[in-house]
Amino acid sequence: MADTVGRRVRTIAALLVLAELVVFVLVASWVGIGWTILATLATSFLGILLLARQGTRALTDLRERARSRRSPGAELGNAGLVAAGGLLMVLPGFIGDVVGLLCLLPGTRGLVRRALTALVVTRLPAGLRPPVRVESVRTAEVPGTQDVGPTGSGSTRLVIEGEVVRGPDGRPLT
Repeated sequence: MADTVGRRVRTIAALLVLAELVVFVLVASWVGIGWTILATLATSFLGILLLARQGTRALTDLRERARSRRSPGAELGNAGLVAAGGLLMVLPGFIGDVVGLLCLLPGTRGLVRRALTALVVTRLPAGLRPPVRVESVRTAEVPGTQDVGPTGSGSTRLVIEGEVVRGPDGRPLT
């Protein structure tokens, strides 16, 4: 199992390096090698500035949560995304710069967090997944039905119209 995961990680890393090289060559052929190197240095410098600014803000939010003894929740995720985004921006490569910028900017950080959460949740075994939340647009009381509770008092039964989209094992139903 660990060997398979290691092989996948190495394959993905090699493909990302290859993609970065292809993009670098394409940009260099479009604007010239000098401007490409200058753009790479500029995005690294921008990454350092954004990391300092957003990192300070994320750490301040974490300290405030700790001081008030509240759960860090999203602030901890923000700090992790800021750190990853800063690293991606500092390393040379245009694809990493775009992904890093998405992690560093507050407006797009929530999108990245939701995408990563969805990816992680789909990889978890069914027993470790969070509870499923169900919303319905139509609810109706069924007339003439009584539900007798443990106290013996009758109450009207509520029927919620819905559709099962995943089975108990978490796989989609076809």
